[in-house]
Amino acid sequence: MYFTDRGIEELEARRGDEQVSLGWLAERLRDFVDLNPEFDTPVERLATWLARLDDDPE
Repeated sequence: MYFTDRGIEELEARRGDEQVSLGWLAERLRDFVDLNPEFDTPVERLATWLARLDDDPE
């Protein structure tokens, strides 16, 4: 188990039954980066990965 799994598990336990829009998630990611600019690159990578999930790998 990775260290980050604990945070993911907490997120699922606390908010797993909620439904949110991708717009809401994008705003929360922006808020997080504003408060924690050192995480700009990982958040950017996560957002890009999520945005491209359905892209054809070719």
